[in-house]
Amino acid sequence: MIKVAVNGYGTIGKRVADAVSCQPDMEIIGVSKTKPGAEAYVAKERGYPLYIADISKKDAFIKAGLEVAGSVEEMIQKADIVVDATPGGVGEGNKALYEKYQKKAIWEGGEEHELAGFSFNSSCNYDQAIGRQFARVVSCNTTGLCRIIKLIDSVFGVKKVRATMVRRGGDPGDIKRGPIDAIVLNPVTIPSHHGPDVQSVLPHISIVTSAMIVPTTLMHMHFINMELKNPATKEQVIELIKAHSRLGLIEKSTGITSTAELKEFTSDLLRPRGDLWENGIFADSLSVLDGTDLYLFQAIHQEADVVVETVDCIRAMAGDVKTAMESISITNKAVGLTAIR
Repeated sequence: MIKVAVNGYGTIGKRVADAVSCQPDMEIIGVSKTKPGAEAYVAKERGYPLYIADISKKDAFIKAGLEVAGSVEEMIQKADIVVDATPGGVGEGNKALYEKYQKKAIWEGGEEHELAGFSFNSSCNYDQAIGRQFARVVSCNTTGLCRIIKLIDSVFGVKKVRATMVRRGGDPGDIKRGPIDAIVLNPVTIPSHHGPDVQSVLPHISIVTSAMIVPTTLMHMHFINMELKNPATKEQVIELIKAHSRLGLIEKSTGITSTAELKEFTSDLLRPRGDLWENGIFADSLSVLDGTDLYLFQAIHQEADVVVETVDCIRAMAGDVKTAMESISITNKAVGLTAIR
């Protein structure tokens, strides 16, 4: 069993812990929090050993009825691989600790590519992650872009991508972020960081991205245009999407035309936390004009799509499962991911 520690039991960390705990070849040996709170109580209910960054705060946890297994440093020593799901910018400071104990570590997309020197996406470069000490799972938006771009490029060739991200203002439980009544250009300049981030995984892809933030919490929405090298039809693209286990296709018959309705749908399907691990591609939006201009809308659940990628990254770095197809199949089955159709 691969012994996994989750350093940072928050929005992504708690989901990674749950996904890891149901894998047949992995186990959670500990999760970390900086202070008592609701998520620490959830960790207790899940039976995850709870470690803390500052051991001097142990009494605060004990008073809150939360047993402390030890310090983060002690947790790291017990792990084979550490998933660093701390807030963006914090993970960089943890690298020295992972190096000290010669542990493998995975960071999430809030950190820069240069920190790990390798950015991961299951569908694109699984084989390059095998046996690595450090890796970074790219952000939710980049994950969604990489999946669909890689698929289309592998069959038709992609000459250029133009994508606009309409991003949520904050997660549902995040009360400190906004905007409340504005559409914010983020950034004002073009391209946004998403294009270069895609190129950290798919360096040969020419891509220009832009982004804005809107007053919603549920998901991001992408508008994507791909200029293809070879002609395609809508029917061909739809068949490719249907064959991909992490690309969902939202059909007209569902009546779903918004992120709110899509989130309600995944909740009604009894997905854990109503999570959408796959891309939510709107079938009616998919168009191919003049044979080589592909357009589509896709919804990306910012809390969820990187979770299954992180599990695959753990498996690749551990080195026993050699192909993306095998790992993706194991991960999907364990978490119950059957892409919506």
